[in-house]
Amino acid sequence: MPNFKLEIEYDGSAYHGWQVQNRTKAAANYRPRNTVQYVLEKVLKKVLQENVKLIVAGRTDSGVHALSQVANFKSASVMPLRRMRWALNCLLPEDIKITRISMAEPGFNSRFCAKSKIYRYSILNRNYSSPLLSGRVYFTHHPLDVRLMPREAGVLVGRHDFSSFQAAETGRYRNPVRTVKRIRVTKDKDIISIDIEADSFLYNMVRNIAGTLVEIGRGRFAEGSMERILKARNRRLAGPALPAKGLCLLKVKY
Repeated sequence: MPNFKLEIEYDGSAYHGWQVQNRTKAAANYRPRNTVQYVLEKVLKKVLQENVKLIVAGRTDSGVHALSQVANFKSASVMPLRRMRWALNCLLPEDIKITRISMAEPGFNSRFCAKSKIYRYSILNRNYSSPLLSGRVYFTHHPLDVRLMPREAGVLVGRHDFSSFQAAETGRYRNPVRTVKRIRVTKDKDIISIDIEADSFLYNMVRNIAGTLVEIGRGRFAEGSMERILKARNRRLAGPALPAKGLCLLKVKY
C-alpha cells in the first residue's frame, strides 16, 4: 500500500499537543478533538474516504508549535498529490496546514527513520512585551548576557546524561542519555533564539535548558553553572521549564 509523507506547519496554542491520548490517562479538561492528530486524521478521513492512522516524527506537547513536523500514513488513494494537499488545506483550520505531500518508501517511518530534530526556543528580551508575539515567545524584561549564554550552552554538545534537564516525574522511566549535535544562541534585535539539534529529546528537555540559560543570562547562575548542573544529573539544580509557547519544532532530518 502506498506510503504518504506529510510536512505540516501548525500553531499549537489551541491544542493539547499532537497526540490523541488514552482517555484513562488524560487530564480532566482534555478533549481528544483538541489535538493536532485528531484534527488531521478527521480531515484525512473526509478527503480520502477511509480511516487513516498517522505516525509522527515527534509528539509535540500542549502549546508547542511546528514549522515542519513530519508524519506518514498508508492509503490506497490514487488522488494526485497536489489535489490532495489542496483538499486537505481547504478543510483544515487556519492554524494547521500541510506544506508538502510526497510519496515515501514503503518502509519509511517518520518517527523511527528520523536522524535528528531541531527545536527553537524564542525569547523576547526588552522592557515591554508584544501583543503580536505573545503566543510565540517567552517574554522577560531582565537584561540577558547573550555573550555568556552561548559559551555556557556549548558544554551540552555531545553525548551526555541529561537527567538534570528532563521533567522530574519521568526520570525513572526513560534512558536520559542523548546526543546534542549542535546548539546556537543568537540575538536578532529583541529576539533571542536558542536552536538545539539532537538525535532525540527528553520530555521538557529544551524548555529546561532554555530556563537554565535564562538564569545564567540574568546572572542568577554563575559562569560555569551549566557544566556543573549537567554533571550533577539533578533536575532540582537546573532552571525552570519555560512556557511551551516559546518552543517550535523547526525541522526533522532523515
